[in-house]
Parts: sequence; structure tokens; C-alpha cells
Amino acid sequence: MKLWFAPLAIAVLATTPAHAQECNESSNQHELHVCADEAYKKTNAELNTTYQEIMGRLKDDDPTREMLVKAQRAWLAFRDAECDFATFAAKDGSIWPMLNLQCLGALTAKRIIDLKVYLNCEEGDMSCPVPAPQ
Repeated sequence: MKLWFAPLAIAVLATTPAHAQECNESSNQHELHVCADEAYKKTNAELNTTYQEIMGRLKDDDPTREMLVKAQRAWLAFRDAECDFATFAAKDGSIWPMLNLQCLGALTAKRIIDLKVYLNCEEGDMSCPVPAPQ
């Protein structure tokens, strides 16, 4: 099996240092999978909270809400396909579930950052589709 995916695993772990420390204390592959799954679930929950906050601010703007839904669905499809591609070399190995979850978590964390930008736009910023909180 080729190990070209090892840099990906290192990069993904580096994006979440606290998580990496916790998972490095795991003693077997199953524990590593469980740890990666728990970390991904936490990140995904934060994504959903951030997304819902934006949707709440857009409650009176149906066209913009529809665009956000469209963008989020497209992003989810991209994220899943990207992680399938990035971890494909390990697909038949016991490490694949962990690598895939770490990839999903890393891309989800980046999406959270992107969405939070919309929540912190300057007043009057015409390039920002999300209004300031009221």
C-alpha cells in the first residue's frame, strides 16, 4: 500500500491540535476511529449551529435563504467527494475510516470559518449577503 496519504493525515491532525493530542493517546485503531468520529460530530454540530444562525438572520429574505441552501448543498457534495478522493489510496485499509473522518472534520472546520465571516460583516458591506444582528 502506498503511503502518499500520510501527509494528508498529518495535515488534518495539525488543524486540530487538541483533538490530535487526545487521539494520539488512543491505543488501537478502533479507538482512533471513535476519537475521529467524536471530533467530526462536534465540528459538524458547530457547522449546523452556524448555518442555523445565518438562516435565522435571513428569515425575511427567501431568495437569499434559497441561495444559501443551494450553496450549502453544493459544498456538502464537494466536501464528501473531496474527502473520498483525498483518502482513496487508503480505501481498503483499516485506517480509511479515521482518515476520511479527519478530512471531513478539517474541511468542515474551514467551512465554519467561511460562514462566520458572513456573521461578522461590516455594516453597509454590499458584498455580504447576511444582515447584521438586530
